[in-house]
Amino acid sequence: MSLSSLINTPQGSSRAASKTLKLKKQIVAVLLGHGSLTIADLSQRLEYSIPTVTNVVNELLAEETIFDLGKIDTLGGRRPNIYGINAESAFFLGVEVNRCSLSMGLQNLHCEFVNIEEKIPFVLNNTKESLDSLCNQINRFIVDSGVCKSHILGACVNLSGRINSQDGFSYNYFFFEEASLSSLIESKIGLATYLENDSRAMCFGEYNCGVVEKEQNVIFVNMSWGVGIGIMCNGDLYYGKSGYSGEFGHSPLFNNDILCQCGKKGCLETEVSGWAFERIFRERLNKGMSSLISTKDAQEEINLETLIRGVIEDEDVLAIDIVSHFGELMGRYISMLINIFNPDLVVIGGSFSALGDYLLYPMQSAIKKYSLNLVSQDMELKVSALGSRAGIIGACCIVRAKFMAQL
Repeated sequence: MSLSSLINTPQGSSRAASKTLKLKKQIVAVLLGHGSLTIADLSQRLEYSIPTVTNVVNELLAEETIFDLGKIDTLGGRRPNIYGINAESAFFLGVEVNRCSLSMGLQNLHCEFVNIEEKIPFVLNNTKESLDSLCNQINRFIVDSGVCKSHILGACVNLSGRINSQDGFSYNYFFFEEASLSSLIESKIGLATYLENDSRAMCFGEYNCGVVEKEQNVIFVNMSWGVGIGIMCNGDLYYGKSGYSGEFGHSPLFNNDILCQCGKKGCLETEVSGWAFERIFRERLNKGMSSLISTKDAQEEINLETLIRGVIEDEDVLAIDIVSHFGELMGRYISMLINIFNPDLVVIGGSFSALGDYLLYPMQSAIKKYSLNLVSQDMELKVSALGSRAGIIGACCIVRAKFMAQL
């Protein structure tokens, strides 16, 4: 039996059935949060009698929602059995949509991947054909996973730009019908579907499964094609009043005439981003500067991926110089965030995080230079531990959190 039965209560249930269902939810929630426990432990935590808990545990065993993990050692007397969640009784689907690719992962209740595919070729366009292609890829992935769809409790789809997670609307992509994007995808894949901004999903993934330890106030800086941030405030994702928090890359920080992708001029992304990296690199080549990258690849093939690889593998001086400049600028403007939010931790993620010390050294230097010492002295700066998987892990964690909230 799927755990979905715990959140889809049949109408007209008797009082006894409702009481049993409530206790099932509580037992599942406790085991998910605390791991394996004995019936006595469950009885004490949930304040139900041992016979009542035993009856419900037996039902969950018969449904294969939980497993009997055997007996535990005690100092004396009868050894009790210990029970734990069957990790394969429910699954969560995470989907990350990028400009030129998709990444998808299916996790079980123990946050372990049972199937994952990264960098699936895909072209993101604001068209119905692109949306149909996305949904077809998701359906194909589900079939290939071999997991029964009734055991998948939901999907979370990450997109860049302005995302209203509460209402399920994207205002950058697939905004051509009155119906929400989450409901459109849901109708095509047959699963409860949530929509999330990519930077917030990456932040949530890092908070739950990555570099974050006990910190409760975290800023995740996603440096990829654009620049976005995700914010954890007292252990919760911060959305803002309308759900559009985190658009750091569209802060008007430069007095230039470069048109940003948002339609305005002078945004942070016009000088520090993946597409700014490409533009600046080409401009310097056109001015006669030399680069190993330009001799290895035809100039028209130079993109963010080849530039990052040129820094890491070839130690290309021109590309390193641009990255160093980016690090100094980002350190300066991250200092603004530090002075405003006073976070426990700032995490650098996204494509640029692969650059390591090439980016971090100038960034750290600028943070020390521009942030208030009293504010930043207890703050740590770390690189994402999840790398390119932060988004899909975060998406799976979001679906898991939605499920837990219903228990």
